[in-house]
Amino acid sequence: MGSTPEVLAQRSCGKLIGTRLLQYLNGGPLSFKTHQAIVLIVTFFAYASYHATRKTTSIVKSVLDPQSAATGLTFFPFRPTNFTESNGSKRLSSNLGDGWAPFNGSDGTSLLGELDVAFLAVYAFGMYFSGHFGDRCNLRIFLTVGMLGTGLFTSLFGVGYWGNIHNFYYYLVVQMIAGLFQSTGWPSVVAVVGNWFGKSKRGLIMGIWNAHTSIGNIAGSLIASAMLSYGWGWSFVVPGLITAFIGLAVFLILPVTPESVGAREEDEFSGPIKSGEEAAEPLLRQETPVEEKEAVGFIEAWKIPGVAPFALCLFFAKLVAYTFLYWLPFYVSHTAIDGKYLSSETSGTLSTLFDVGGVLGGILAGHISDHLEARAITAASFMYCAIPALFFYRSYGHVSLIVNGALMFVTGMFVNGPYALITTAVSADLGTHKSLKGNSRALATVTAIIDGTGSIGAAVGPLLTGYISAKSWSAVFTMLMAAALIAGLLLTRLVVSEVATKIEESRSNRAQDCSLNV
Repeated sequence: MGSTPEVLAQRSCGKLIGTRLLQYLNGGPLSFKTHQAIVLIVTFFAYASYHATRKTTSIVKSVLDPQSAATGLTFFPFRPTNFTESNGSKRLSSNLGDGWAPFNGSDGTSLLGELDVAFLAVYAFGMYFSGHFGDRCNLRIFLTVGMLGTGLFTSLFGVGYWGNIHNFYYYLVVQMIAGLFQSTGWPSVVAVVGNWFGKSKRGLIMGIWNAHTSIGNIAGSLIASAMLSYGWGWSFVVPGLITAFIGLAVFLILPVTPESVGAREEDEFSGPIKSGEEAAEPLLRQETPVEEKEAVGFIEAWKIPGVAPFALCLFFAKLVAYTFLYWLPFYVSHTAIDGKYLSSETSGTLSTLFDVGGVLGGILAGHISDHLEARAITAASFMYCAIPALFFYRSYGHVSLIVNGALMFVTGMFVNGPYALITTAVSADLGTHKSLKGNSRALATVTAIIDGTGSIGAAVGPLLTGYISAKSWSAVFTMLMAAALIAGLLLTRLVVSEVATKIEESRSNRAQDCSLNV
């Protein structure tokens, strides 16, 4: 029944107007590597826009809830520092304004935490279904609908500013629906990238590609901070419109699979795995692609070796990462740095250093895991290193802006490194595990299971922070350090397996060298 690549290309080009335009400008068919570049660029900006819309809430929190700097900052067991300043609270309140009802009351911090958990709970719940549907429908259409919906409901949150809406349930419902639409994003982009890139150097490629998370956070922080002076509603509307615009670009140009555009791999480092190629990891290996099969079921995907440990690890890793995502600008603006409090705009800008560190951390984790051929060892090591990084940031971040920024950068590197590795290269590896016998239609489901489980942790972290921070930020950081420790410990079995494999390989190589010398 086989259709030729030319026929497939013609069919695809009839749908992808953007591809037809690029072929016209190119004067002929696009190469395999060109399609790969298009996939990386389009999915990069697509998911960066998702994170830009998520980051907005953390920037606007200090405007919605300009509580006293003394709240939640009165107990510091890690350092003997006195933050009492006669006019500190008044100056902070003056900088932040009177807030926005219902978030400017005594329970404002808790209400903001409830918004976060509502968004992330629906996001996590929707993720499982998104992966199921993603492996069974056109990912390009699926992603486009998700981005348009995300843009719309992110903007509707900002409309509350001009509509003078002070009903908490309006913002709650809007956030929940936005979370549902956002759940379509991650399974879709990882599945598309996994379709175009094989195992070789996947960690490094996806580590660089995964910078979209941090770039999106940075862009969201800068845009939201810049828009605050015009009214906090713009901080939501502008990122929402950008996301919707990129969603249209996805619809016009994104090729989901090489087969959909009649593209053929050109060398061993591009495209699907070739016959006989295997990953070195004992639990993360791939088989040769075979004919199209039915999508893998939800329960069957959970049984793939390595999925459960990495999913549970990501639960705690994202708990830490998303607590910073949603609360770092708020924490900075309510913490005296060198005896002074920063404005909401300055705090939002400073918080981008956490995401800059995350970019480096994601790239390093991917490169190291490729070099060592050990995903679990790399992820666990980064999580353990995040513990002292969190301690030092909490203990000495108040010294000066330079010290705060430097420690924030290092913390972001160790916190986001394993988070990036697990949600990209590990998910793609497990989505093409040898137990699937070449069935590639599990990528979205496996990705959704891992990131969906992680997103539950992402909901729990900000929720707990909303309540715990009202009493002590030190307790919040203790919670984060404990979560990082548990995340590393959950990978112990996989780490032991990888270490045993390395030892066996070393012995085998030595024995082979000895036999050659003889």
